[in-house]
Amino acid sequence: MTVININNANLFSDIANKASALGCRVSVNEALSSHTSFKTGGICPIMIEPTAVSQLSPLLLLIKDSGLPYIILGNGTNVLAPDEGLDKIVIKIGDAMAQITLGDDGVITCSAGTKLVTLCKFALENSLSGLEFAYGIPGTCGGAVYMNAGAYGGEIKDVLTHVTHITPELETVTIPASEADLSYRHSAYKTNGCIISEIKIQLKKADKADIKNAMDDFLNRRKTKQPLEYPSAGSTFKRPEGYFAGALIEQCSLKGKSIGGAQVSEKHAGFVINKGGATSDDILELIDFIQKTVETQTGVLLEPEVIVLR
Repeated sequence: MTVININNANLFSDIANKASALGCRVSVNEALSSHTSFKTGGICPIMIEPTAVSQLSPLLLLIKDSGLPYIILGNGTNVLAPDEGLDKIVIKIGDAMAQITLGDDGVITCSAGTKLVTLCKFALENSLSGLEFAYGIPGTCGGAVYMNAGAYGGEIKDVLTHVTHITPELETVTIPASEADLSYRHSAYKTNGCIISEIKIQLKKADKADIKNAMDDFLNRRKTKQPLEYPSAGSTFKRPEGYFAGALIEQCSLKGKSIGGAQVSEKHAGFVINKGGATSDDILELIDFIQKTVETQTGVLLEPEVIVLR
């Protein structure tokens, strides 16, 4: 369990009260396991969920002035939280501030906390095509840009036009997608310290039935091939150039390999799952074991997609 710095206790309490006054949702001693798709992780002293994009800048100013450490969390679908928890403020940019609008120019603007599946459904309702590949990908729109999420030959960078973010100096800036350095599972946001607040995407008009059929097809493929019935963070490893991570892991006879409650899925070797009662340490140990085994037997070093919160 996290040992909270006693000197910070009053500061945490003060920030909690001020964040609540801004209109944010505030939770004290919140279990991170309730906010990550692996369903693991200890507690954090306070979790703050903005309910509008406009709250982000004043909230960040409050926290920076306090000097308290903080991290940003989206929907928690591609992260692993430490078992001992985090002695930090967790700012959760999620459903609480989900907003989507469609402009006259056909451009969709949505807040970073909007779930990607919600955006896909919004596109369907408006007969807009281009996001079908993303239907069923968990996580938020902000997280999708952060990771340049993709599947079945499509990526967020294919439809993204602009990103609005808050800089480390707390300036709100909008940049064209071309400046976000988007590539395979990468964006500038992994290193630039900016926090994504809104995104804009451009789709194209199409027949609603065709869009729905494509979405249903992609979702059925996921249900058939992926272990969606167990907690996980999706694909555990990035695709190594010239290979498929799942195939390499299966080639090394690691399907079903378990450490504690963590297991290499017997349905799809590219997924490490929480089979029941897994800790984050179990998952990390299994990931390390897979990496070493695959590198020893094939010469390929697998790079995890999963981000470990620190």
